[in-house]
Amino acid sequence: MATNARDLSIDIFDYDLPDERIARYPAGERSSAKQLVYRDGAISHGVFSDLPQRLPAGTLLIGNQTRVIHARLFFPLTEGKRPIEVFCLDPLLPVDYAQNLGARTRVQWKVLIGGNRRWKRGPLALKLEVYGQKTTLTAERGERMDNTFALTFSWETEGNPLTFGEILAAAGTIPLPPYLGRASEPEDSARYQTVFAKTEGSVAAPTAGLHFTPEVMAALQENGIDWEEVTLHVGAGTFKPVDANTLGGHTMHREFFTVSRSLVERLRDQLEAGKPIVSVGTTSLRCLESLFYLGASFTVGKTAVVDGAVEVGQWVAEDPLLTSVNPLKAVTGLIDLMHTNRLTELSGYTQLLLTPFAKLKLADGLITNFHQPRSTLLLLVAAIVGDDWRRIYDYALENDFRFLSYGDSSLLWRG
Repeated sequence: MATNARDLSIDIFDYDLPDERIARYPAGERSSAKQLVYRDGAISHGVFSDLPQRLPAGTLLIGNQTRVIHARLFFPLTEGKRPIEVFCLDPLLPVDYAQNLGARTRVQWKVLIGGNRRWKRGPLALKLEVYGQKTTLTAERGERMDNTFALTFSWETEGNPLTFGEILAAAGTIPLPPYLGRASEPEDSARYQTVFAKTEGSVAAPTAGLHFTPEVMAALQENGIDWEEVTLHVGAGTFKPVDANTLGGHTMHREFFTVSRSLVERLRDQLEAGKPIVSVGTTSLRCLESLFYLGASFTVGKTAVVDGAVEVGQWVAEDPLLTSVNPLKAVTGLIDLMHTNRLTELSGYTQLLLTPFAKLKLADGLITNFHQPRSTLLLLVAAIVGDDWRRIYDYALENDFRFLSYGDSSLLWRG
């Protein structure tokens, strides 16, 4: 029996997921999906559209307003040869997402390349039309980094300059998760985005938010449920399996986040009032708990700044000095830090790994879909409900729930 997260075996978080239970397509109406409810050991279910009636008045919901970019590009080779597939992962130059997607001449990205061996030498070119303007997008391969590459994109347009974001929107496709086993379709451009998506940067959707509709959002407000948002750009690492026998051998993926000072102040108010905080999705939860560890680090005099950027490490939840900090004190310390430095926003990177050994500090509940076996997302579920995750998943399988990104929902309350 493991006594810490590093020694925890991933085998414990395995279960049999029949292929036919993976949802290849979303429900016809977003809010008509099923929703499992877990609270105080009891499990029940209904439909997602009833969420506003399930939450107590005064609950604060936190959603992730990131927007999925058309991150998958196909560059043609000579006639008869399969195209080269490029999957954009993270911006390198400029490293800032907004600046990179807003650039008008040249950018560099960390990418995966499908068919790299068939790309012999020289740049690749893709001719397209954007807003009626003929455009040529060029890709030049650079340094190799493990199984990824630094790729420089440049483009020429016969007309007004275009941003890289506009180029991607026209030339690329939505990068659906590999486990869906199908190519992206035109309809996925809308249905693989949340209705509250705003800031471009993710290569995977925060899928817990896919069930929300404008009608559900309006009903939440009418029922006294408050709403705030964070931005965490979801990376392809969210699908990375845990290949090591124990978590100590797994490197958690790193993701960029941004929060406003008003959001952190809202968290303080909610903690002071003793009212519930519920995260919409694992990405929002990861961001919230990262805020706690940032605030706790500053409170105890530890630095959380690496090379000038705010950074939350993989194993901070294993540090007893940080976990002992009162959540309200940590959040208040973070506000004081932002005030002192005249920051209206806080941005940085998180590599936080949440496990059953890491008790949640800010969130009281989680709205989430049903996740893959042996995944870090399933570990995160166990951080909320402990060993009951297996009872919950058995119930979902026995009651015909649909699994993974386009599947059904759950509302899980911390014990």
